[in-house]
Amino acid sequence: MQTLMPIAEKVAARLIARKETVSVAESSTGGLIAAALLAVPGASAYFVGGAVVYTRQSRTVLLGITDADMAGGLRASTEVFALMCAQRMRERHETTWGLAETGAAGPSGNRYGDGAGHSCMAVAGPVDRTITLETGSADRQSNMDAFAQRALELFLETLASP
Repeated sequence: MQTLMPIAEKVAARLIARKETVSVAESSTGGLIAAALLAVPGASAYFVGGAVVYTRQSRTVLLGITDADMAGGLRASTEVFALMCAQRMRERHETTWGLAETGAAGPSGNRYGDGAGHSCMAVAGPVDRTITLETGSADRQSNMDAFAQRALELFLETLASP
């Protein structure tokens, strides 16, 4: 959490200054992104809500993403899916921004064939951005930290872009 706080503080300062809000959907980070954002004093000014979307059932209940939405080869742990999650969080929570992460923390890969250390992240809002991170590591805790850090960095980079 210590490595996440400096980034979360910068994100918080930008959101507060701009009077913007965020909601978060995360998977393999297990709530670390939301925890970092909430650890900054004054979080109620910008943080609206978050969810750990870890299963098909939670995907349906928390985000309203159905099997029909996943038709045509769409699967979790992709940039397209991460963006869909970020967009759904943004819509459902009526926030300026949605932030999402989905991946395989380890020690093994996921059922889609992605190896441990694979994560896709997305920001949805006035500007949409997606990235994929491959750590090459099977260490679950290290990957969770790395995924959360990179997701917060992506969000900060997006907030800084014109």
